[in-house]
Amino acid sequence: MLGARDAQGEAQQVVGDAFVARVLEPSPPAVVDGDWFADDPVATDAPSESPVVSPIAGADVTWDAWLRDRPEHTAWAAARWLGAYRRLPHPPATLPETKLALHRLAVYVVSPARRAANGKIALRCTLGGVGTPFFGADEQVRVVGTHLVRQQGDHAEVELVTTLAAAAAFALDGPPDVAWAETFDVPSPGDPDDDLGVDAAAAEFLGDWYGFGYSVLENLRADPESTDANRVQLWPEHFDAAFDCLPDDRRATFGASPGDAKIAQPYLYVVPANFDAVPESEVWNAEGFGGAVLPMSELVEAPDQRAVALTFYRRCRDVLRGDDS
Repeated sequence: MLGARDAQGEAQQVVGDAFVARVLEPSPPAVVDGDWFADDPVATDAPSESPVVSPIAGADVTWDAWLRDRPEHTAWAAARWLGAYRRLPHPPATLPETKLALHRLAVYVVSPARRAANGKIALRCTLGGVGTPFFGADEQVRVVGTHLVRQQGDHAEVELVTTLAAAAAFALDGPPDVAWAETFDVPSPGDPDDDLGVDAAAAEFLGDWYGFGYSVLENLRADPESTDANRVQLWPEHFDAAFDCLPDDRRATFGASPGDAKIAQPYLYVVPANFDAVPESEVWNAEGFGGAVLPMSELVEAPDQRAVALTFYRRCRDVLRGDDS
């Protein structure tokens, strides 16, 4: 987990030559052109003579189906939110402080590492945390629990997360990049020499929250009804995973937030771009903004958390499309 990684390559080794593996994490090689400057780990548009094993329903074989006859790989797939899905626990009491610390790290260190190479700021879920897509000469910066990893080619260096200044010296070879985010509503960098105070249990929960969010959002994105969809990205400004879909007059953002100033607990949300134009419905239950929310307190006890999450998103999408009944 802390060494050099190739998520798609690791998955391909697990499934063997008879299948083609798809994952949720970014993998090398770096994409150095185009609109996204990043790979699309779940994409199946390239022709394949072998069945594709994917975390997305509708592929040749889902990881869940593939695992039924291969239980020895269950823990491996579950850790990566590909299949054999684990349940999200109640958030630890230390989550707010650790979320703030890692949000600052994402804004001022992790995202700037990618931005310096290609101007892009978005992140992705990675095993045990969050990180950049690969950039430059197959480079990546990612957070794994309480550690920061800087990968360059097939070599990785690891450092315990302590201060913002130390993290920036390690990942950026310089100070934290505070200037780029001055126009965004992001946490203050604070004193860069103060200890960030990342709690291991809370960091592990955040990693699982983003893995859960990505596994659900990518399945939603793959629905035929999610027309005009862009990619699921983890935005450093809000520290949430989200994508947009539907035509302009009904377009909306579907996302998973670890909590913010409006809602302290983690929550799922749907926010229409033009709330005044959407059909009236009881699904729009958010307070303080026009949209819908499913808070962690309602999700955590659900018998099937992923099913409840997808039902929430799809109901909102149906309302937006005028298909609600």
